[in-house]
Amino acid sequence: MGLRKKSKNPAVFSHEFVIQNHADIVSCIAMVILLGLMFEVTAKFAIMFITVQYNVTYINIDEGTESISFYEYGFKDLATIFFYMLIAIILHAVIQEYILDKINRRLHLSKTKHSKFNESGQLAFFYLFSFIWGGSILTGEKFTTDPTLLWERYPHSHMFFQVKFFYICQIAYWLHALPELYFQKVRKEDIARQLYYICLYIFHVTGAYILNLHRLGLILLVPHYLVELLFHASRLFYFSDENKQKGISCLAAICLTQAWMMWKFINFQLKKWREHTQNQIPRKKVANTKNKPSKKECKANTSNGTVKTESGTSPRARKAKAS
Repeated sequence: MGLRKKSKNPAVFSHEFVIQNHADIVSCIAMVILLGLMFEVTAKFAIMFITVQYNVTYINIDEGTESISFYEYGFKDLATIFFYMLIAIILHAVIQEYILDKINRRLHLSKTKHSKFNESGQLAFFYLFSFIWGGSILTGEKFTTDPTLLWERYPHSHMFFQVKFFYICQIAYWLHALPELYFQKVRKEDIARQLYYICLYIFHVTGAYILNLHRLGLILLVPHYLVELLFHASRLFYFSDENKQKGISCLAAICLTQAWMMWKFINFQLKKWREHTQNQIPRKKVANTKNKPSKKECKANTSNGTVKTESGTSPRARKAKAS
């Protein structure tokens, strides 16, 4: 009989065990929270992790008994953020195992490119999802067409469900990125760079949420995520295409996007300039007509071909013949 091979399974609760099975461990924790909904004793605690808290309902007096639901923020949001952080870790592992790892096996990338490819792949999925979700929220908001709503009646402490849930998921995702640096075995030289932009996202997104600047945050995040999506998509093409043909096409898409945005900006400024000039022309005409005497005044001042002075006498009447 031949010698049995040593088992490659790491010891339980060792670093390698946690890294290899972190998705399963997190799934178990999320399952325990979901099971808490089945029992009446634990349901009131479990629901705090899953559903969005601090619901406020207002009755619209103008439209009868129709009620409008808004949401505020509070300390219970930390439990909700923790649960969706677990969901983000699970989704991260699913994308890594079933999509990115399969592509990596075909490309045979080096360790450096392999790490950067995984980073860009995960972020590209997140930016695409967040851009579509944020864009759908902005289409239904009034402050996109009326920018004055961004600062009028501040602070905007009330949020719709989609807006609050969007911010909770954003904070949960960027918080999950911190333990992923350990789970994904990120190289030491890349930790500082990734930690830098992760902390910046956490600081700004959380600040917009707590300071009631969620409207301004949406306006800034959605186009920013589009730019980041194009960047990481071009990065993926760069690593996957040896001839760099896809990267050149992605660069052309970025240039066309910038040209389109510049064209829209120029047209907007020209429209404003035309409106300004059209508003100035009637004012000049009104000013000129005020200076000119009317036809009735001219007729009143003239009689039988002679021009009368302000006193009503003709200038010829002033000349007296010498006797």
